Amino acid sequence: MAVELSGEKVRTTVTLPKEVYDEVRSLIEEKATPSQTVTAFFATAIVAYLKLLKRKRIDAEFAAMATDAAYQKQARLLSQEFISSDWEAFAQAEKDI
Repeated sequence: MAVELSGEKVRTTVTLPKEVYDEVRSLIEEKATPSQTVTAFFATAIVAYLKLLKRKRIDAEFAAMATDAAYQKQARLLSQEFISSDWEAFAQAEKDI
């Protein structure tokens, strides 16, 4: 999952354990990663980590819905509104089999 490195960039300095830096350099030299530079490797890793954190935040919000009484009430009301059309779709699907 290489990251597109075009667009505005910001220069920063990062202090890493030497073992981590050496392992990244080794992976790049062995062509064991799509990243061709240390910068690209870390940018890709940071983007992946940000996506993971966003996903965890979304999952936590969905989990909170399970105990949110107002949300549950609204979900039940919506379910009741669409019950007949849901059954119609189900019946149509059964006929198509």
